[in-house]
Amino acid sequence: MSIFKAYDIRGIYPTDLSAATAEAIGHAYIQFTGAKRVVVGRDMRPHSEPLFRALAKGMTEQGADVIDLGLCSTPMSYHANGVLHADGSVMITASHNPGEWNGFKLCRANAVPLSGATGIKEIEKIVTDRSWTPAAHTGTITTFDIRKIYAEFLRSHVKFTRRFKVVVDYANAMGLYEIDGIKELFDIVPLYGTLDGTFPNHEANPLIADTLTAVRAKVVETGADFGAAFDGDADRCGYIDNTGNIIPMDLFTALIAQDILADGPATILYDLRSSWAVRECIEENGGKAIMSRVGHAFIKAQMREFDAVFAGELSGHYYFKENFTAESQGLALVKLANLLDSSGEKLDRLVAPLRRYSFSGEINSKVSDVAKVLSAIKEKYSDGKMYELDGVSVEYPDWHFNVRASNTEPLIRLICEAKTPAMMAEKRDELLTLIRG
Repeated sequence: MSIFKAYDIRGIYPTDLSAATAEAIGHAYIQFTGAKRVVVGRDMRPHSEPLFRALAKGMTEQGADVIDLGLCSTPMSYHANGVLHADGSVMITASHNPGEWNGFKLCRANAVPLSGATGIKEIEKIVTDRSWTPAAHTGTITTFDIRKIYAEFLRSHVKFTRRFKVVVDYANAMGLYEIDGIKELFDIVPLYGTLDGTFPNHEANPLIADTLTAVRAKVVETGADFGAAFDGDADRCGYIDNTGNIIPMDLFTALIAQDILADGPATILYDLRSSWAVRECIEENGGKAIMSRVGHAFIKAQMREFDAVFAGELSGHYYFKENFTAESQGLALVKLANLLDSSGEKLDRLVAPLRRYSFSGEINSKVSDVAKVLSAIKEKYSDGKMYELDGVSVEYPDWHFNVRASNTEPLIRLICEAKTPAMMAEKRDELLTLIRG
């Protein structure tokens, strides 16, 4: 399987992604983008340092200057890309993958991502063919500490005056850096707060409910206002309310929208898999709600197209125009605290009105012929309001669904929502029977 994916480069070190491959990727990235100055950050995995040295060697031999950020979160690398007016950035991380994995998240200037459709496949071809052109001179490597600037950026959005108690599950990963500059504004109860790229306590993936067991219990035990659980590179986060319940990530989008829209009307994007409640909440608070397709590269492009100030994704990515149209979990945390302070409500009370409908969550099914399944669904539900922004979405007055193909596996992903639990269960099972045969 290729390490060159739809949204990044990722593989097991050193069998799939070796230092030699990283050096070739450094050459190819510069050859493809023409970048002269590139910021490069990395996570805490033990092989991120040797991969940095190899990647930087390829880049500098290709004539580019490398700005070494050292350890940082992925949102911090995006911020550095923008504020330093770099020509591009690379973050060395495999996000939530297990410790033996590593990879690269690639951007052009202003944190515009490279995806499979906008450069990663071309870079793969240059690497495979070793077709870069030798440079006339060698670039330099300098260091830059982005932490203070990023902290000032996060603090500039603080409106809350109360000191909230927050249980933070760092997962031994880069959330420690993501909120380092604002942690003294909160009463932090830390879990797994030492860097360890082997992830000794649990997988750094807040999408898996089992990884949230400890943070949920600690919120209840300590009487915290809320909990936050970061993934490996801190570009995703799962949030827990004051009663220990998981806040669905689409509903969290609606919460943040409320703080943003308190400052005036704005355009906000929501993941097409989201509950109807998200769109309704945005509009109820004076915003313009626009549906987005799945995937950070698509969402960021759509945000720029519509001049959106914020977007949220069902996977826990939250995107802000202020952070160069990229993720910032530190900013999401600040805006949640703003909302709690301004409302004077407990978090569970703020979430409760958003739980208006019965939602299936995302359900995966292995299929042998994705196109055949999608065609059958389009035929059966042709009487509904249908759109094909990403897969097939159909709306009826009392329920709706989205079915789409995975980018990387022979899977169909389904979400279904209805006005009653009975209807949701009926329609979900009806769709699953059609999907699974």
